[in-house]
Amino acid sequence: MESTIRNAIKGFLKIQLDTNSVHFSVLERSPEDGYDRLLISYQSHDDDIIPAYLLLPEGEGPFPAVIVHHQHNGERHLGKSEVCGLIGNQYQAFGPALAKNGFVVLAPDSICFEDRRKNCKGTKVDEDNDWMQHYNEMCYRIIQGDTLMRKVLEDASIGVSLLYHHPLVDRSRIGTLGHSYGGNTVNFLSALDERIQYSCSSGAASAFRARMDRDVGIEMASVIPGFMQQFDLEDLFLSIAPRKILVLSADEDKYSKDADEIENKIKNMLKNQDISWLQHKRFSGKHALTEERFSYILDWMVKNSRQD
Repeated sequence: MESTIRNAIKGFLKIQLDTNSVHFSVLERSPEDGYDRLLISYQSHDDDIIPAYLLLPEGEGPFPAVIVHHQHNGERHLGKSEVCGLIGNQYQAFGPALAKNGFVVLAPDSICFEDRRKNCKGTKVDEDNDWMQHYNEMCYRIIQGDTLMRKVLEDASIGVSLLYHHPLVDRSRIGTLGHSYGGNTVNFLSALDERIQYSCSSGAASAFRARMDRDVGIEMASVIPGFMQQFDLEDLFLSIAPRKILVLSADEDKYSKDADEIENKIKNMLKNQDISWLQHKRFSGKHALTEERFSYILDWMVKNSRQD
């Protein structure tokens, strides 16, 4: 079932996941406590440049590796720098915490965020122009029969390839992690890229149908014409099996409010089958990450990166 759904979604999105080795340029190197932080850049399939931070832990490896997808939060001036704890919310700074626990970490800017903004680079706010650029990136693709999701996922798959072919990485222990917009990227990427062995999706467990019923907004990359006629979130999760995924939700979070319903639907679809690959943790509170959730995610990633 998993491969059938996965191939159907790949075909629908016209996705060509990258599996080749990736050349990247090191622009800066900063020694930190327990790891080195490298500012790097590499090329996308569409010939634009993807800036990212690559965190390398102390030691000889091979190490587990994680690609961390940043959140949205209406702050397009923040991307990789927030993941690496240089600015923004401290509970988005998974990069240093993972690196200190012996992970190679890749934190790229998604298109339209931080250094991938046409109008403004770095972490300077340019709210009006930031929004319009993002909107145009979606619209221009849709009118050509393309989607922004296709772009986001193909870019992310290049990041997975960079880790997969890196000499310090144990390619059997590659994971991915993200909250909110980053969590939604995790949902799609983990479903479609089988090189990812364990994933954490936080604040992104709401089906399209439930969002529409509750008048919850849909992020621009998720505006995929016709997708809901054939698929929804449970199909993405089913495509991940039997690889592991942790789904974090919160009882007052409109972006993950129906996580229990999705979990139950999958259980009913897979009666008498082992679904231990899907782990759901429900918290009290709203959408934003907390110290408790941050610690839970970190502990889960460390535990599930270990080889059995």
